Amino acid sequence: SKREIKMRKLDSTKIRPLKSEQLLHIEDHDFALRPGFGGSPIPVGIDVQVESIDSISEVDMDFTMTLYLRHYWKDERLSFHSNKNKSMTFDGRLIKKIWVPDVFFVHSKRSFIHDTTVENIMLRVYPDGNVLFSLRITVSAMCFMDFSRFPLDTQNCSLELESYAYNEDDLMLYWKHGNKSLSTDEHISLSQFFIEEFSASSGLAFYSSTGWYNRLFINFALRRHIFFFVLQSYFPAMLMVMLSWVSFWIDRRAVPARVSLGITTVLTMSTIMTGVSASMPQVSYIKAVDVYLWISFLFVFLSVIEYAAVNYLTTIEERKQLKKRGKASGMYSMDAVQAMAFDGCFHDTDVDMELTPFPDHCEENETKTSQTNISNVDTPRLRRKRSLKGNVGRIILQNNHVIDTYSRIIFPSVYIVFNFFYWGLYM
Repeated sequence: SKREIKMRKLDSTKIRPLKSEQLLHIEDHDFALRPGFGGSPIPVGIDVQVESIDSISEVDMDFTMTLYLRHYWKDERLSFHSNKNKSMTFDGRLIKKIWVPDVFFVHSKRSFIHDTTVENIMLRVYPDGNVLFSLRITVSAMCFMDFSRFPLDTQNCSLELESYAYNEDDLMLYWKHGNKSLSTDEHISLSQFFIEEFSASSGLAFYSSTGWYNRLFINFALRRHIFFFVLQSYFPAMLMVMLSWVSFWIDRRAVPARVSLGITTVLTMSTIMTGVSASMPQVSYIKAVDVYLWISFLFVFLSVIEYAAVNYLTTIEERKQLKKRGKASGMYSMDAVQAMAFDGCFHDTDVDMELTPFPDHCEENETKTSQTNISNVDTPRLRRKRSLKGNVGRIILQNNHVIDTYSRIIFPSVYIVFNFFYWGLYM
């Protein structure tokens, strides 16, 4: 008839479903059984194209990947006659009526087949019964991560494929094109990781109740970008440690300055450590960043302890000196540096020390000194103004404790050695 002649001229991929089902003889076979049931296992080839790696979560220890999963097998029950040897292509509506491999993702948490605008499923059948079955899937799977070298770590993750119902006696999974079966998009990139390699491998999995199963692995190595953590953690920690060293150059009698500086650096280091820990899983082992931050915190803490030792030894020395000098005119005879420890004011000459009974305020000292010796008051003041800068520097250099002198060399040297050892060990 004219209708039959017109249908023959149409492309086989555009044939109506009812006609295609008749051509594939779907109603004549039981597709609940695998091809070649009762005989040798059916080989099912797999190839994968990775479209994107959407996210890597250290807290949840998983990754999310979007990929094209393609299956290849032969089912002679679907063979059909074709003069031009052309294949027929179908969408997901025919999948429920024929046998397809029951491949699933081992250790997956969530997965779905994209369905916009329709389900992203393709089925292509060749005249000799070879079948291509393709899916576009997004899957989130576990990745067992080791953070002992974080953030200088390299994580090895894998996505594993396996048949759920058919063991190796019924179904044999293999990579269709060997190592070339796994391909990736050239533009795949991650914010915190550099993808070092993708590789395909295979193996066997044993279950005590059902036997051995073929398993395929999509392996990829992720090396973390260090620059972000250098800016957010390492560099601020270095600055805090170096800032704590400024205390060694401040006069040992400037108690408020040195104590405030030490407490500020300690609190800042605590804030940095808390911020890093908040974004990481609560693991029970020490990470590389923890080693660096705790050692840096120790340096800052020791700079505070160093000043406590300096202040304590200075107090003991002054008490010994005061006992040796005795009392003169109802007061101790002190030099300019010792006087500064009592009244907080700088005294440049011994005249001030002898004439000043150390009241509570520096202004009262100047008033009583001018009343005692009015004729000589202008000359010392002028001398103090001219030589104030040089005298302050001389007093700081001459009156630093020996612990401060050694700390200026020991602290930076040990910290530099620690940095060389740390980066050489973990890089």
